[in-house]
Amino acid sequence: MMALNRYRMRHLANEGHGGARRATRVLERPDRLLGVILIGNNFVNFSAASIATLLAIQILGERGVAWAPVICTFVFLIFAEVAPKTIAANYPERIALPSSHILSLLLMLLWPLVWAVSALSNLLLKLFGIRHQQGENDHLSREELRTLVFEGAKIASQSQNMMLGVLDLDEVTVDDIMVPKSDIIGIDLDDPLEDIIAQLRNAQHTRLPVFREDINHVVGMLHVRDAIRFLTSEEPNKATLLQEIDEVYFVPENTALHRQIRNFQSRKERIALVVDEYGDVQGIVTLEDILEEIVGEFTTDLASASSDIHPQEDGSFVVDGGATIRSINRALSWHLPSDGPKTLNGLMTDHLETFPEAPVSIEINRYRLEVVRLKDNMIATAKLSMRPPGEDD
Repeated sequence: MMALNRYRMRHLANEGHGGARRATRVLERPDRLLGVILIGNNFVNFSAASIATLLAIQILGERGVAWAPVICTFVFLIFAEVAPKTIAANYPERIALPSSHILSLLLMLLWPLVWAVSALSNLLLKLFGIRHQQGENDHLSREELRTLVFEGAKIASQSQNMMLGVLDLDEVTVDDIMVPKSDIIGIDLDDPLEDIIAQLRNAQHTRLPVFREDINHVVGMLHVRDAIRFLTSEEPNKATLLQEIDEVYFVPENTALHRQIRNFQSRKERIALVVDEYGDVQGIVTLEDILEEIVGEFTTDLASASSDIHPQEDGSFVVDGGATIRSINRALSWHLPSDGPKTLNGLMTDHLETFPEAPVSIEINRYRLEVVRLKDNMIATAKLSMRPPGEDD
């Protein structure tokens, strides 16, 4: 009974399985279940021991008093304890579901005695500060559920990865998956009108932020669908373009993904600018970015098709400095530190504690990171490799 999978029992009970319903009802009060089992168990054991002693005395005389406990202990351990309980533990449903008939009947017949034993036992436990918590152990924590899905669920690997992705949503924040500010593609109203029109005609994204001078002075979000009206107007101008933009949706950088996906749903939004505590734009996040955390990469636009990670013949990788640590770890199955800086450039400068003026190489754990190219006070490109196990530092 105790080895039964209670979640499977609830599933079978919901499907109309009578034995599962009875077993679930009995397991709701384990103190009473143990009470009726132990009452019967002790009654049988003591009765058998008494009968065995009488038989031993009749057969062996006075020596039977000494031999009876030895024989009974051996017989009980093998045939009444270890062997049957091992079988029951290996095949809990085969034994427990039919036994639930007998246990339910015994609970009714011995109810006064079971109630008395259970009440006295619970009273004794209360004196020691132990209280019976009905159903408390039936709830799984997120970590326990994650382990159950990862190790115990017999499902396809793709479905398993999706379920694990959902469970991980509350551990990841929007700044872990956002496109950093330096990579945001938008429309600068200070650019010539001809350049803006050309940019819209070759846009690879369905939504573009519209700003003046830089992204911190954003004025709205333009959907390419609305840009078509602007492009097909008789005399397109910047004033006409401003009429097509929508209000910008801002989100804090530390918002958990499970909360942000609900925010997107409630606001009917698909894209947001990520801001820090001072209100400065740090990046951009979309609903598709969050969904990719669950189902994996599925975007097919040209921007996402160009990877930031470029394998080399010697087994190393040339990686753009703006690539996120999270994406590098996922792509290479590495374990670079991700609890600090979010990008490769940030990770390397954080460990160097200064901006390198020339190409240098550092090692983090077993990972070698070598600066390849510097640009505008940033590490634009780095070469990454992993030191083989056992190689001396």
